[in-house]
Amino acid sequence: MQVILLERVEKLGQMGDEVKVKAGFARNYLLPKKKALRATKANREFFQTQKTQLEARNLERKSEAEKVAKTLDGKSFVLLRQAGDRGQLYGSVSPKDIADAISAGGFSIGRTQVPLDKAIKDIGLVAVFVVLHPEVRVKVTLNVARTEDEAERQARGEDVLAEQSPEEEAAREAKVNAEAMFEEGAGPKKEEGAEV
Repeated sequence: MQVILLERVEKLGQMGDEVKVKAGFARNYLLPKKKALRATKANREFFQTQKTQLEARNLERKSEAEKVAKTLDGKSFVLLRQAGDRGQLYGSVSPKDIADAISAGGFSIGRTQVPLDKAIKDIGLVAVFVVLHPEVRVKVTLNVARTEDEAERQARGEDVLAEQSPEEEAAREAKVNAEAMFEEGAGPKKEEGAEV
């Protein structure tokens, strides 16, 4: 299906480009979100008459997005999640979780503005891009931790997984001491003539 783009669409084209896309993509995404028009003679004429207004509106939105980008770029947001001893999350962090954390920080962000290439399944510091406008992206840091204290330690650069709690340290030392009590070759001996 041929469509005329009404705004820049990533990996597809710029405003005013006439591109060929799959019918489902056009019907389910581009047309309902007003990102494109069907490429008919009437729509081409309509686009030419509305082109200056569309460009002006696009520049206005872009300048607003750039203002927000200046304050949002490089910010860090804390997400508290339950995780195992090795830092594996029970579940994963979704774009909605990220958008909620950024919104709680004073910025109005929707979940569709947070594209994730892969799921976040471990605690730690994660860099994520936020799309404020088709032409404006900013990078924010997510501090995924189990507790506020752990988040503060991660922000300072400490490796919270390398450290062990006093109970874990005591258990490890007890195991080492137990192994040291046995001498080399002190295990059961084979009887002569016995088949293995």
